[in-house]
Amino acid sequence: MQRLIDRLRRERTLPPADLRLLLEACHDDATTLSYLNAQAREVAQAHFGRGIFIRGLIEVSNCCRNNCYYCGIRKGNTHVERYRLSTEQVLGCCRQGYALGFRTFVMQGGEDPAQTDDWVERTVAAIRREYPDCAITLSLGEKSREAYERFFRAGANRYLLRHETHDATHYAQLHPAGMTISHRLQCQRQLKEIGYQTGTGIMVGSPGQTLDHILEDIFYIEELQPEMIGIGPFLPHHDTPFASCPPGTVEQTVALLSIFRLMHPAALIPSTTALATLAPDGRERGILAGANVVMPNLSPVEDRKKYELYNNKAALGAESAEGLSALRRQLQAIGYDISFARGDFKM
Repeated sequence: MQRLIDRLRRERTLPPADLRLLLEACHDDATTLSYLNAQAREVAQAHFGRGIFIRGLIEVSNCCRNNCYYCGIRKGNTHVERYRLSTEQVLGCCRQGYALGFRTFVMQGGEDPAQTDDWVERTVAAIRREYPDCAITLSLGEKSREAYERFFRAGANRYLLRHETHDATHYAQLHPAGMTISHRLQCQRQLKEIGYQTGTGIMVGSPGQTLDHILEDIFYIEELQPEMIGIGPFLPHHDTPFASCPPGTVEQTVALLSIFRLMHPAALIPSTTALATLAPDGRERGILAGANVVMPNLSPVEDRKKYELYNNKAALGAESAEGLSALRRQLQAIGYDISFARGDFKM
């Protein structure tokens, strides 16, 4: 297996059969996983050093028109206390974050019909006027090409839109009728064409996921060449059809994270909140597997628990913007530190 990993690092790809062997080995053999993580860690450090980029996450709305079967803020969940932030509230989050040193803001939310394209455009433009030196990332779901273009002209730099699974049948297991993988992929192509630094990714261990699905995802991402790759474990939410499904594992998540680092050495890859929620040392294990981004929460404290995509979502302590000192201690304990740079994608 070490020879396969060395070849993956050298050539940045492997044939499907070899990748399958590697994934199977990581599941069964801690030594193989450790070696894979170490190689990915070396590659990440060669490109980015030991600084971990921070992004200020602003969860702008937990209202959503969609009914995705895995998501705690799905339209059909009547137990959610809904909220949406105003432009001024978003700017207040940015002001707090800027004072703390954040130079990237991430506006994330459900596909909320009340937060119209006009609202998003105005809010992005307001952030851009007040913070011309900052990067603005959007993660607001599927929009029209015209909307993506408007947001880009207003000042947005990056767009995160995880495809979750490339297989159409599996996609239909996770989403209601009317949502299709073909439309999701069309949105991603449009984002790339417009000029965004574009992010995609998958849920690891999602219900119905097979090794064949994961291999298909790996090669789709290789074809897309995104600037950002988000890999997080599936975590169930108690008010969804998948409430009783088992979560993804840390081991499979960090194996895939390392594979993507070796295949995409310059990509921006977060150690996700889901990984930190799944295990007490999840964030650190993600970084030691090649991740180079973390996203502390800048949202108003009173709204954070309402944006519960999965059970027990971490949003306080080192997961929060106020917890940067705790985050720094955690990073320093494994030989890293916070980087306050914008952290743009660089080949």
